Amino acid sequence: MERAARQAGGLLRRRQGRLGDLQVESKGLHDFVTQADREAEELVVASLDESCPGIPFLAEESALRKTTAGRRWIVDPLDGTTNFIHGYPFFAVSIAFQDGGELKAGVVFDPMRDEMFMAAAGRGATLNGEPIRVSGQDCLDQSLLVTGFPLRELAHLDEYLEGFRRLLSISAGVRRDGSAALDLCWVAAGRSDGFWEMGLAPWDVAAGGLIVQEAGGSISDYAGGGNWLEGRSIIAASPGIHADMRQAVAPSNSQAG
Repeated sequence: MERAARQAGGLLRRRQGRLGDLQVESKGLHDFVTQADREAEELVVASLDESCPGIPFLAEESALRKTTAGRRWIVDPLDGTTNFIHGYPFFAVSIAFQDGGELKAGVVFDPMRDEMFMAAAGRGATLNGEPIRVSGQDCLDQSLLVTGFPLRELAHLDEYLEGFRRLLSISAGVRRDGSAALDLCWVAAGRSDGFWEMGLAPWDVAAGGLIVQEAGGSISDYAGGGNWLEGRSIIAASPGIHADMRQAVAPSNSQAG
């Protein structure tokens, strides 16, 4: 996985120097794909197939070999495509391995900072080989939070903005950088204290979510359950503020639970 992520990340870094040559297509509102996305995915698939042949893929840009059961790779070859297109240096390659419905391993590689975040179930999380832990923050008013806007699900925008307003008013600050995979890893490394977003796909959160868990963080969907991988809503945070974040972004669910 590490080799595949580095190969794809190297390609993306090289493409950053030639942004004027990018071919950009729209997949829908606020949803873009470039030839760099596709080339990076091809590199990842080829590398993983070489080392572990026959395992199916759930990948953002590919229509082939998608699966929902058993063993599978979950791949986002370029998380943060809009950032990449504009030369904003916050994007990553994300790869996770799932077996029997359980996430077993994940890597997120930031090629612009040469940072490799990794985790294996039950074995902790690392950044460039060194162990990482969530911040341990337990006061929401002292917490730096990170989020992403539900640009693909604008029907939920008003609901999202209510939660955003509440958390902005009771935290130390909120940032929005445009890559859920990296946002999760920064929570895992203690650079920020919590992350929330809605409207995400499994490839956006699989690797980063496991890395948060293995770094000692708490993670759930908005209802407080464990369906954050497929359920399209996620709250990941230092354990001491997770419940307060959930109350702010989904008060009706919190009261019911």
